[in-house]
Amino acid sequence: MVNKNRMNRLAAVMAAAALVSVAVPAASAQAAEAPRIDLKVLVVDDGGSSVQAVTAELRDTGVPYTRVELGSASRPVINAAFLSDTLDGRPRAKYQGVVLPNENPFGEGSAEMAALAAYETTYGIRQVDAYTWAHPGVGLEYTDNGGYSGQLDGTQAAVTPAGKTGPFAYLGGQVTFEDNSALVPESFGFMGKPRPGYTSYLDAPVGSGRASLVGEYAHDGRNELVVTFGYNQYQQQFRLLARGIVDWLTQGIHLGQSRNYFAVHVDDVFAPDARWNKDLNCTPGDYACAGGEGKESTIRMTAADAVYAAQWQTSKNFKLDMLFNGGAGEEWKAENGGVDALTAQLVADRAKYRWMNHTYTHPFLGCVQNTAVVPWTCTKNAQGAVQYMSRADIAAQIRDNNNWAASKGITTDRTELVTGEHSGLKTAPQQPVDNPNLAGALADTGVKWAGSDNSREPAQRAVGASLTVPRHPMNVYYNTGTNAEMADEYNWIYTSRAAGGSGACEDNPGTSTCLPAALDVATGYLQYIVPQEARTALRHVLANDPRPHYVHQANLAEDRTLYPVLNQVLDSYRTLYAPSAPIVNQSMKDTGVELQRRAAWDKALADGKVTAYRVGTTVTVKAPSGVVAPVTAPTGTKKQMLLGTSDFGTAYAGTRSTWTAPELLQSAVTLKLPS
Repeated sequence: MVNKNRMNRLAAVMAAAALVSVAVPAASAQAAEAPRIDLKVLVVDDGGSSVQAVTAELRDTGVPYTRVELGSASRPVINAAFLSDTLDGRPRAKYQGVVLPNENPFGEGSAEMAALAAYETTYGIRQVDAYTWAHPGVGLEYTDNGGYSGQLDGTQAAVTPAGKTGPFAYLGGQVTFEDNSALVPESFGFMGKPRPGYTSYLDAPVGSGRASLVGEYAHDGRNELVVTFGYNQYQQQFRLLARGIVDWLTQGIHLGQSRNYFAVHVDDVFAPDARWNKDLNCTPGDYACAGGEGKESTIRMTAADAVYAAQWQTSKNFKLDMLFNGGAGEEWKAENGGVDALTAQLVADRAKYRWMNHTYTHPFLGCVQNTAVVPWTCTKNAQGAVQYMSRADIAAQIRDNNNWAASKGITTDRTELVTGEHSGLKTAPQQPVDNPNLAGALADTGVKWAGSDNSREPAQRAVGASLTVPRHPMNVYYNTGTNAEMADEYNWIYTSRAAGGSGACEDNPGTSTCLPAALDVATGYLQYIVPQEARTALRHVLANDPRPHYVHQANLAEDRTLYPVLNQVLDSYRTLYAPSAPIVNQSMKDTGVELQRRAAWDKALADGKVTAYRVGTTVTVKAPSGVVAPVTAPTGTKKQMLLGTSDFGTAYAGTRSTWTAPELLQSAVTLKLPS
């Protein structure tokens, strides 16, 4: 909310300054009654993880910022000219907020700190002290007066009443500091008791009382958000607070927006998945598995599993995306007496799910594979050219699956596709380029959004006229139906050779860590793997990452291994957040559009082609033609239409936000903030 009293006081100061300046004509003095405040943040970076975490939140949510490296000999001097100027006769503040490593990173008596303090006072600009210690200079008592300093792992902090009505109203109340390993210290900080002028937003118990970890210190006409614990951008305690830090800093109006996204794709629906063999440590019938001939086994959902899936969705108010292979289901049916209770049940419940094309029979859509060698290679013709699946065959796989769905009354969005194993897209190292026939087949069948593997290609890219949508693989294996199988395969991958594992973790220390000892196959999945995987998925959810996660139908069968992970993610989330910030469970197409818009926005910012500022209670945003802008504003904000105004944006986490563009015959987005 804009501070009206502060704006009025500032207007008076500016008007008085204009009257005594012989260089400013009377007409300009009238225009200077309210300053222009640019919607950009100044970040003074000392290289520490706390400033880098705040910077990551700004970057990843689309908030423009200028970064000044504190230790760089070539950095600009932060003085009055750097911070403000006059534009078109109106005073301009170049930054709407300031992020510092601490309350004064320049040193005692610094002219730069004095310039910042004067700037903040004059224009009502707020400051975040990313990490400092508890002392009177930031409005707190020393830690020896009812406070604490030391390790914070596992600390049960809580949002205070002031925090719940202020910048952290979107939280459920509890903020628990991560304690992922008893062997590794993960958090350190200070807790101090507030002095006059300090309002605590997050505190924790100390002895018989409580002391602050985050709060606002109002003094000398300035406002600082004081954080007294260290953190990095991945830790849950920071992720929970990051939104509130930015909203507090910008007074609720800024470019960029943030949501907490979670979607789960279930691949191979209607098809069986090959099963892991614990004796052979491989998967017979799927790739090379020495000694696996005749030992093939498959995992496939039953009708009872389908009933459970529908009931689970209702109980959790969460919708799964079913990625289906209709032809594979027909093949299974033909091989099993022409009866398929699973398909009948899923088709009966078809309206309860989102459905997506996963090709008709799940073939490999890339090069023709030579599986006689390990690892497989691409087959070449006599002239040495790689042989690929044809454009017509790829298109038939897409078209036949859509037609099968239509015959069952299943609604799909034909612009969406995930190929089996993401095949057709480049697959390192064997197939370093896309199947050259893929883009044409996607165009022939109207596909605009093609799922890709985020672990291989985290960035969205073009495939002809289509765009990829990266998906996070979940560490719940496609070839396991039981908890014991999951733990056994996990042990094989993540234990050393001496402990009976494959040793892959030893061979790839940069990307994998060996378990100190093999997991108990009876308990290891639920006690070790599930909490770890849920923590990873929740980290994605809290990071404004819209990329969907993917698993396989085998994980909904037999022991139903997926549900413990999803339950932990959803239950944890709904404890951590208030109802005002629900999980966004959206389609792959919507995620594709989101990533496309973000890329265009980031490029416009990098090219310096975005202009956005506030004058009084009016906000103006100008972006290049065709680029929509993400904007967050307080509740009650109105957007200027061609005639009249309308409510701006959609409500999320206590503010209003959306991607927005100028209306017809307008050159800029104009917003009217509540008084």
